[in-house]
Amino acid sequence: MTRPELSIEFFPPQTPEGAEKLRSVREQLATLEPTFFSVTYGAGGSTRERTFATVREIASAGHEAAPHLSCIGSTRDNIREILAEYAEAGIRRIVALRGDLPSGVGASGEFRYANELVEFIRSETGDRFIIEVAAYPEWHPQARTPHDDLLAFKRKVDAGANSSITQYFYNIDAYRHFVDEVRGLGLEIPVVPGIMPISSFAKLARFSDACGAEIPRWMRRKFESFGDDSDSIRAFGLDVVTELCARLIDDGVPGLHFYSMNQAGPTMEICKRLGLQPGA
Repeated sequence: MTRPELSIEFFPPQTPEGAEKLRSVREQLATLEPTFFSVTYGAGGSTRERTFATVREIASAGHEAAPHLSCIGSTRDNIREILAEYAEAGIRRIVALRGDLPSGVGASGEFRYANELVEFIRSETGDRFIIEVAAYPEWHPQARTPHDDLLAFKRKVDAGANSSITQYFYNIDAYRHFVDEVRGLGLEIPVVPGIMPISSFAKLARFSDACGAEIPRWMRRKFESFGDDSDSIRAFGLDVVTELCARLIDDGVPGLHFYSMNQAGPTMEICKRLGLQPGA
């Protein structure tokens, strides 16, 4: 079995205490030898400085960092400025997203969709950056139809994306079907599954309802049966996600991208169970 490449997502900490905690988390997760750590970017660029500070620290520690860059609320001038900052810092990879409108903002800036951002990055910087884009196996919640969403994904690839990372999912058939549809369009771009470890079912349910990720009925009922028994919820969550990853690896996926939520434990435990630790 070929070990899939691993990548891990962080969000930029808001406080010095959060930054110190993330430092420790990163050091633990670095033992998994991920290909890169990605760092999210707030709505309308609201975390720009904290994202850049986190990216610089990851890079200075000798790891590849991939900042997220969203185009909603952005102008060509400020995206050009950010790209120059990242190029100067030696960043080689960017996660290019449409992003969400910040609360109370009506205008969307000079870009409407992620494919326009990808095209702009390519026109400004050529092949300087590896560009990752988002994929939605259960379709973007704002897409009119699955076919429209698939065509939107194709536009990002045609604009110059190198690879894609999916929204998290727990229905492996949705991922398999999406990959089949992508291949049916003649697109050979890697589609890396996004993996969300489960520590709190209440938080997962709220987040999933908002972003359109399905929690299968059998999973939801099992989690609900545990009530407030957090130990049982965490144990079952680890079992579910480990099994999902094992099946994906058996399918030969190109990688696994973990949404760490700035926690080391769940991702470390899942990778340990899967034998994905280097030297395992």
